[in-house]
Amino acid sequence: MRTFDLSPLYRTAIGFDRLAQMFDNAQRTDQPSYPPYNIELVAEDKYRITMAVAGFARSEIDIETENETLKITGRKQKEDKQVNFLHRGIAARDFEQRFQLANHIKVVGANLENGLLNIELVREIPEALKPRKIEIGAADGSDNVQRLERAA
Repeated sequence: MRTFDLSPLYRTAIGFDRLAQMFDNAQRTDQPSYPPYNIELVAEDKYRITMAVAGFARSEIDIETENETLKITGRKQKEDKQVNFLHRGIAARDFEQRFQLANHIKVVGANLENGLLNIELVREIPEALKPRKIEIGAADGSDNVQRLERAA
């Protein structure tokens, strides 16, 4: 695997230091890889995280959001009877997976079906932050006066 030096981004990208830090964190190999997951772009502002959580019940999985971080935790309940496995290929260990969410990303729902946990996310940009069109008027302000006269 190749590694990239992202330190120039810290010097030249004002306000994007969090983005560069996320790239640095993604390159590390100590990130948890269990359970496996996919991140999908469903529509322009809609996303889905799909996690393979075979063997976990709804009551054993917690989903929380706090400070633009999505945390998914799985705690397997201890079984009363001892099982003697000849081969154990399905992992049943506890997990905690964290995702850093971008600004204005909200979790809108989650469901567990066929061993797959689907978490639906949507980007909701407030009206105050959406782009708006600014009309250019004349230097003497005559355009504004004409618009006011027409409105009256």
